[in-house]
Amino acid sequence: MSENAKSALDHLLDRLHAGDAAAAADIFVAYEPLLRRVVRRHLVPALRTKLDSVDVVQSVWVDLLRDLRQAGARLRDGDHLAAYLTRAARNRLIDRFRQHRAALRRQQALPEGSVGAGPAADEPRPSQAAQAAEVWQQIQALCSPLQATVVRLRREGRKVDEIAAQTGLHPSSVRRLLYDLARRLGVQRKQRA
Repeated sequence: MSENAKSALDHLLDRLHAGDAAAAADIFVAYEPLLRRVVRRHLVPALRTKLDSVDVVQSVWVDLLRDLRQAGARLRDGDHLAAYLTRAARNRLIDRFRQHRAALRRQQALPEGSVGAGPAADEPRPSQAAQAAEVWQQIQALCSPLQATVVRLRREGRKVDEIAAQTGLHPSSVRRLLYDLARRLGVQRKQRA
């Protein structure tokens, strides 16, 4: 580190010891990459699912500021600060590992090929199915027998032309029936809300 950089850092440390929040922010910006590298280097793979390295970095920084304010800790220079931060980060990771040790022991990897064994992502949740059933009942209450047939065919995934051919209606009439029904349903829902 150059002599000017050391002098600037010493000045920032003096301001930090005096309680200057701007100095704390400047030092954090300068030392955050180092601290993040330390955390990522020592973060065991099993713990990566439980912790975010940024959270550890921030908690170490909060501890440093607390120690400076409450305990009156003094940092001699940038090397002392880097050593303090490195030691604090490693200790924090050890603490977190101890906190999560039991959960990590119980954690098991899924067997190969079992990823698809769970529910399909495109299947609706039970609440969505209940809402859809409620809307379907509202639609049926608004429909004439012809409209009910059109809506049922549309719900089955039929295209407008197919519905028109099956019901004997013109495609624009099918669209108009669906549009009118959607408008009436929207008005009804607004009135209930």
